Amino acid sequence: MTIREQLEQRETEYLSEYATRSRDSRGRKREEPQCDIRPVFQRDRDRILHCKAFRRMKQKTQVFLLPKGDHYRTRLTHTLEVSQNARTIAKALRLNEDLVEAISLGHDLGHTPFGHAGERALNQVASCGFRHNEQSVRVVEVLEKQGRGLNLTWEVVDGIRNHPSSCSPSTLEGQIVRLSDKIAYINHDIDDAIRGGILTEEDIPKRFRDILGTGIRARLNTLIHDVITHSMDRPEICMSPEVEEALMDLRKFMFASVYQNPVAKGEETKAIHMIQNLYEYYMEHLELLPDQYRKLIEEGAGEDRAVCDYISGMTDNYAVKKFEEYFVPQAWKN
Repeated sequence: MTIREQLEQRETEYLSEYATRSRDSRGRKREEPQCDIRPVFQRDRDRILHCKAFRRMKQKTQVFLLPKGDHYRTRLTHTLEVSQNARTIAKALRLNEDLVEAISLGHDLGHTPFGHAGERALNQVASCGFRHNEQSVRVVEVLEKQGRGLNLTWEVVDGIRNHPSSCSPSTLEGQIVRLSDKIAYINHDIDDAIRGGILTEEDIPKRFRDILGTGIRARLNTLIHDVITHSMDRPEICMSPEVEEALMDLRKFMFASVYQNPVAKGEETKAIHMIQNLYEYYMEHLELLPDQYRKLIEEGAGEDRAVCDYISGMTDNYAVKKFEEYFVPQAWKN
């Protein structure tokens, strides 16, 4: 018996009846030999961790555009916090931790530069539309490895595609990531907003602090414990009505106080114009796209889709660099 088979047997014996077991995966689009050491979801986790799109997230905005300071979250650190919250919940519920981690690490691979501002910018101008969760799937299925994709399992791709609140993942592990994403960004965005001088803990309405606690540590402790307590030995991942309502109302408070705050979003209009100008420029100059993206067009992808593929893969700094190259006169550059 190989090490992989031993690990699969251990899953069968230990995991909850509601867990997704590696040996029961629906498989990959392209069949390939099994690894003798790693079950399929662990293998997917490793593929995501080593891909180029994962590394680029370290220079992509979470909420604060080009913040002054090294301690604000980026898309990468957000992803790692989602993964840690999700793994804690999965381990306590005896669900598949490898699957949760793979979905967590891959859920934002398709995010644009400049956070959700970049996503809205592309969605407004591209006739094909743009949603970061669908783009994350496109990254792992088409764009990575020079068009070969990562050939991930069905369960991981399903979790990546369905991590937004409006979607319904097919596995409990995917449901954990969907909820952990929300728990992570609400809490770390509060932390960053306090660091940026936009909020203080006392600005958070007292009723939220009474239910969820005061400070990021207390809130995370309350939320994660609540998820575990109310999901134990159940075929769904859920929270208590009181805590869920407080979390959703805290999210609304964050939209009003931070996500739409002119201090946090003072540069957002500029970022949107930058992305949209780059899109229009590349649509008029397709010859400037790298070979990989021109090849996509030759193979049948729409021109707008290929341009979105290229721009969404840019880091913040690279998008600024290309904008300067095309739109700022050489004599005006420092």
